[in-house]
Amino acid sequence: MIVYHATKSKFLHDCDHDQIEDVVSAAYVQKTGRYASTPEFKAWRNSLTAMARVLRDGGIPDDVGVGIEFGIPQTAKRVDFILSGKAEDGTPHVVIVELKQWSTSRISEKDGILIANRGGRAETEGTHPSYQAWSYAALLNGFNEAVYESGTELRPCAYLHNYKDDGVIRNAHYAAYLDKAPVFLDGNDELAKLRAFIRQHVRQGDNGTLLFEIEKGRIRPSKMLADSLAKMLKGNEEFVLVDDQKVVYETCLARAAQASDARKQVIIVKGGPGTGKSVVAVNLLVELTKRGQLTKYVSKNAAPRAVYKQKLAGHLRQVEIGNLFAGSGGFHEAEPNVFDTLVVDEAHRLNEKSGLYGNLGQNQIMELIRSARCTVFFADDDQIVTLSDIGRTEELERWARAAGAEVTRLELASQFRCAGSDGYIAWLDNFLGIRESANTDFDRDSFDFRIVASPVKLHDLIREKNKLNNKARVVAGYCWDWKSKKEPKAWDIEIPEYGYKAQWNLDKDGSLWIVAPGSVEQVGCIHTCQGLELDYVGVIIGPDLRWIDGKPMVFPDSRSRMDRSVRGYKTLMKEDPDATRERLEVIVRNTYKTLMSRGMKGCYLHFTTPHTSRRP
Repeated sequence: MIVYHATKSKFLHDCDHDQIEDVVSAAYVQKTGRYASTPEFKAWRNSLTAMARVLRDGGIPDDVGVGIEFGIPQTAKRVDFILSGKAEDGTPHVVIVELKQWSTSRISEKDGILIANRGGRAETEGTHPSYQAWSYAALLNGFNEAVYESGTELRPCAYLHNYKDDGVIRNAHYAAYLDKAPVFLDGNDELAKLRAFIRQHVRQGDNGTLLFEIEKGRIRPSKMLADSLAKMLKGNEEFVLVDDQKVVYETCLARAAQASDARKQVIIVKGGPGTGKSVVAVNLLVELTKRGQLTKYVSKNAAPRAVYKQKLAGHLRQVEIGNLFAGSGGFHEAEPNVFDTLVVDEAHRLNEKSGLYGNLGQNQIMELIRSARCTVFFADDDQIVTLSDIGRTEELERWARAAGAEVTRLELASQFRCAGSDGYIAWLDNFLGIRESANTDFDRDSFDFRIVASPVKLHDLIREKNKLNNKARVVAGYCWDWKSKKEPKAWDIEIPEYGYKAQWNLDKDGSLWIVAPGSVEQVGCIHTCQGLELDYVGVIIGPDLRWIDGKPMVFPDSRSRMDRSVRGYKTLMKEDPDATRERLEVIVRNTYKTLMSRGMKGCYLHFTTPHTSRRP
């Protein structure tokens, strides 16, 4: 998506004859259905006026393409200002300009990180403008087929039009990123240098054709964490960390380096589905191991660990793989501080007790913190999906304080799943009754979302998508008994009015269901897909969640009696009905949010109950 798309001459005309911020704001409403925030509006007024001054140069062709707020596919990121044209030799070129209104900043010791007042807020750490511009260029090159296939050269830079050179922005500490994306500051000499940079790369105009082709270009095949793991462990940079991901990553590295027996560190990283928790977690595992720290990736869920181990088979010895990954239930006997750092993914799924019968240890959170000098928890309270899950962020912090650890709280907000649609995730919260949000809808063009009347048709759609790359699966709420456990030929999920029959995946492929060949014929549940991702997911909403008078209502009695996630709730209802009912509400709603956010490109939905009459 490009909010504003024109040529240089049209852009300058809009600046001279209209208020450019009004023009862009009107285009923003038309493209997104939402009004821009006040800080965005003010930024357009100031920064776009500054860019108009830059482009008032006879050496920059009038027909150079101009794009404002250029959306990067599959992410929620937008490039501030983008120019398209051709170099002297005819090679297509795009100049990416990251615009900042800063006037001061401070150096951070962390790689690629700068301390500045961002958007009128108090000083915070964030990515250096050069790193930001370069990372956006890397994302655009990685996701867009038109950029990749056309041989388009991407030339990123940053323009801080209010900033006088003070030795901070261009400090040698940031040299590696300044080389990739130069910074231009306030002053006539700087203005001349930026104009020369643009002229160097867009000597000929293209009437914005390249920007149009990029906007409409096909999305390159999604890069998935599990597929890239072996290359990452060999030192390849498979995922460019952007903005808050980079801040979280560098902060965790710094805290891990500071940690000692006497100065334990606990970092709690909050992040919703698709914000890159697992990507950052695995990058930390790789880098800390490279730095000589004794580090493990820990998850309560067996599925992510099983998939990662399968992907690493043949690249590392089994003993090496085993040393990298661990379940959360094996630390009750560990000595204090035996590990340098534990990276705990999906920490919301931690349990109190360990062992097959839940009779070992005292508390998994406490045991993990005790076992390491530094413990990094990646958690999302909205993905707590069983009565035994205890890893709420406040509980993580409580145990960290009890251990005398220094606590750092961080957050990942940028969306990299569901076609990068923050609006879709907010809409899910609203739709499922998790919390009210202003998002009563989302951009349907960017994410393939469909309501499917028949489960047969839904499964057929997923089979068709799965032919592309084995990255599409059907999942469902656990509302049907696992009959095939004892009778291999029995059908588990039966919806007779549509003639639909399917089996759970719980036996044959187990934790590897999401990657196993042929498992597209089976139906997955929360236990085998949480923490993992697909291109397309088909979700069967069972009778445990029904819409009555337009409101989503929870019916825990409709869950299968074999579902361990709500086991024991009837006893708890007798002891504390109000609190138990509230927990059940959270579990059912969170389950469907988690299932409906597994897809990077699309989600297909089927409702099994007639109560759901309102179309989302």
